[in-house]
Amino acid sequence: MIDATGLLRLYARYRGARLAAQDAVETQRRLLLRLLRRAASTRFGRDHDFREIASIEDFQARVPLRRYERMWREYWQPTFPRLTDCTWPGTIPFFALTSGTTTGATKYIPCSHAMNRSNEWAAFDILVHHLRNRPRSRVLGGKNFVLGGSTDLTEQSPGIFSGDLSGIAVSQVPWWAWPYCFPPRELALIADWEQKIERLATACLGQDIRTITGTPSWLLIFFERLFALRREWSGDLRRFFPNLELLVHGGVNFAPYRQRFEELLSGSHAELREVYPATEGFFAIADRGSGEGMRLILDNGIFYEFVPVEEMETATPARYWLGTVRPDITYALVVSSCAGLWAYVVGDTVRLVGADPPRILIAGRTSYFLSAFGEHLSGEEIEAAVAAAAQSVGCMIADFSVGPIFPDAARHLGRHLFVVEFGARDPSEAQLQAFALALDARLCHDNDDYRAHRSGGFGLDAPEVLRVPRGAFAAWMRSRGQLGGQHKVPRVVADPALFRELRDFVGTLR
Repeated sequence: MIDATGLLRLYARYRGARLAAQDAVETQRRLLLRLLRRAASTRFGRDHDFREIASIEDFQARVPLRRYERMWREYWQPTFPRLTDCTWPGTIPFFALTSGTTTGATKYIPCSHAMNRSNEWAAFDILVHHLRNRPRSRVLGGKNFVLGGSTDLTEQSPGIFSGDLSGIAVSQVPWWAWPYCFPPRELALIADWEQKIERLATACLGQDIRTITGTPSWLLIFFERLFALRREWSGDLRRFFPNLELLVHGGVNFAPYRQRFEELLSGSHAELREVYPATEGFFAIADRGSGEGMRLILDNGIFYEFVPVEEMETATPARYWLGTVRPDITYALVVSSCAGLWAYVVGDTVRLVGADPPRILIAGRTSYFLSAFGEHLSGEEIEAAVAAAAQSVGCMIADFSVGPIFPDAARHLGRHLFVVEFGARDPSEAQLQAFALALDARLCHDNDDYRAHRSGGFGLDAPEVLRVPRGAFAAWMRSRGQLGGQHKVPRVVADPALFRELRDFVGTLR
């Protein structure tokens, strides 16, 4: 295999110079107007008079904010799966699948040829930032390992496919790039995660892996399988991948995982780099150190708007863009893209931490959400599952909170801990076990991502239920000065420090 890092280094210099000279506000203004011209003849463009829009202000006045459910109902569902000149010119060839909406277990996000190219160029930008930080890199002297979903796509209609976004990306890799990619096609196609991890762990032994990309929780599971093959090397990734330069992570909050990954990479010369890829597009890449935010990708087919979280449910929420946005305010992220998403509410909340160039930190979700391991559970799904489980064993719930328990040396799979205060009658031990089983079953039924993580108990351990005495939550809220008034017991506690505080407190009451 030819080391192509020299060619990449030439491109990195060119791209780096363009990024250094980039005017963020003007780049985004021109990009939106270009997107509008491309889509002017689509049904959406005609409905919203795209040909008459000459400014950001015109666009915001004519195109209202939309969530997935409304886009699906009004534009995508009527002709699905063949969307031709609907919200983007031409026929949409791919739909990226994700779950957790109120319309059903799965949602279909259009992925145009232009969006595929956007994602490809964003992947190159990761390497550009890496080379700027590591000028002597030989990153394309070996293979680049992407731990993603199955590349086996479903043909919804002749020439139109749906599947995991990573599978769509792999299907578009050109022939000349395959020597630099791992896993090979026959392994990338495997849909069963347990089988896939086992096969990948064996297959990667002896491979010259230079980069690894994946979701932190899945990566930890893969590493555990890898260590089981060479127990004398356990915990030391450099023994397996001596030329590893870069570990790319994204998809979930990395803070709880950082210490573990730093331990795994100890003694190696690999660096960590966070990215912000979403089903709707590739938004940002860390170009500096931890906590300094991720740099928005401004010239790659995506226009960004920012809506203050507290205004999201108002009739006329304020809409900002890079020309007007202010730092250190929590905004709901809204995008318009070359896949035909227009003023689309992504569901994430962000804060701007730099303006030149613009960098963001992910603050959370716009709704009640638990996705510590990529399971994407909504608050509605969690509450419905708790209610159904309680009903199944004939018990009542006084209050509850749920949060993640992250993997450690003793237990390498993460899990959810439900801290539950039951009503007037406590369940028996048999009922408590039945409650936990029913809770797990309902979540698996309602959410595809959760079911995938729980498949065979492989990616996520069964939920654990901690029964606490009556009055425990009131005592906890009192101890925090938040008893009564507008304060509510948090159902989902995504902050590890806060959840640890709750567990420590109720531990004193048992």
